[in-house]
Amino acid sequence: MAQSRRDFLRTSACALGGVAMASSFETFRAVHALTPQAASDYKALVCVFLNGGNDGNNTFVDLSQYSQYAAARGVDLSIPQANLLPVSPAIGGSFGFHPNMSEMRNLFTAGSLAVLCNMGPLVEPLSKTTYQNGTGKKPLQLFSHSDQVALFQTSIANTASQTGWGGRLGDKTVALNGVATFPNNVSIAGVNLFLTGVDTRQLAIADSNTLLANVLQLNNAPTTAETNARNASFDELRTLDKDFKLIKAASDIRSSSLQTDVALSSVNPTLTTVFPNTSIGRQLKQVALLIKACKDPLGINMKRQIFFTQLGGFDTHSSQPSVQITLLSQVSAAISSFFAAMVELGISDKVTLFTMSDFGRTLQSSGTAAGVGSDHAWGNHQFIVGGAVMGGTLYGTYPTLALGGPSDTDNPGTSARGRWIPTTSVESYGATLATWYGVSSVDLPAVFPLIGNFPTNLGFMSS
Repeated sequence: MAQSRRDFLRTSACALGGVAMASSFETFRAVHALTPQAASDYKALVCVFLNGGNDGNNTFVDLSQYSQYAAARGVDLSIPQANLLPVSPAIGGSFGFHPNMSEMRNLFTAGSLAVLCNMGPLVEPLSKTTYQNGTGKKPLQLFSHSDQVALFQTSIANTASQTGWGGRLGDKTVALNGVATFPNNVSIAGVNLFLTGVDTRQLAIADSNTLLANVLQLNNAPTTAETNARNASFDELRTLDKDFKLIKAASDIRSSSLQTDVALSSVNPTLTTVFPNTSIGRQLKQVALLIKACKDPLGINMKRQIFFTQLGGFDTHSSQPSVQITLLSQVSAAISSFFAAMVELGISDKVTLFTMSDFGRTLQSSGTAAGVGSDHAWGNHQFIVGGAVMGGTLYGTYPTLALGGPSDTDNPGTSARGRWIPTTSVESYGATLATWYGVSSVDLPAVFPLIGNFPTNLGFMSS
């Protein structure tokens, strides 16, 4: 079937996350042309988003507060203390990983994983008093899935944003890739807000079930001669109507898509590390394969990349114990394999993986027996993994596990569910990662507009 010019352009535009205005491309090119000084090393950030709101209260438990934890959660939702996987952080204390996260516990013990406690979206630091009396500024639409996902992915907690902090970070560090034309922001989980920038366009590709050479498939002609003829025709069409911004933008994206397709078609990376055949396992394997291909100085030759992966199912209002067993097992095994792959490539200190999720969940359970679960909350625990991570310890402040206690949004009584007011912001979390990645201190406020209200470096990354 013949392919129209409209269909051809639309295919390539979708592959790169949509059409930006041509003026943005011209600005991007001008800035890029003036500052083509590539970084001398390779670095990548890899986001694992746990969609639905992972229950951090069962993922990482303060064993010194176990009795309070067990009393609030009840026998149906709490994990027996003997089943938790104990660790002794460098800062002291005793904590336990979920029983099905043995691989991540091992990474923590080896010093390659850090835990950031009780973090979440904030406009400014909040105490229980300023939260309750209204003198403190609260994030938009607390406890709402879509809104809180957006606040994590944009880092801007006081207004809606059309760009994510990964996208803005890509905008501000594009010069570190020199003259490379390959997209620096890549999603294995569809187009998302996190990787969307003003000029940065994200590449959305399939997981490792699809070879990198086949992820775009921009040409579907039966013969090479017909492919060449079609390309020549569309190349000529793309020279027309360049005074119209949308047409020029579509043509520019088509050009970038063709360059990306050529780059991917020329690589066939392999790994000896075995990844689990799960959704998150295949996503992280594709990231690892793409990193191997892109960091090659004789190949694609990228210096900075940001990746997005995602696993859903964490909205556990019911059946939480069984759901978490399945999902956290998959997450732990996949992250462990990914770290092993980076060790295999000799760049474990150049690639940092980190988790995000919609929000935490209430300490108090909802429902009973097999149907037990928890509800939407706020502050949550996140994990950072990599050879440059100052691991084996905790950052931030673990909440007081008491219904109505100092960490809870509510006072003691029937309304207190154990929703933790975050003590660390998304801004500080992202800024620490972005600083390691290479953003300048001058550009940090452009990536994280509220960073002036918070610490810029939490200390969990080495230089």
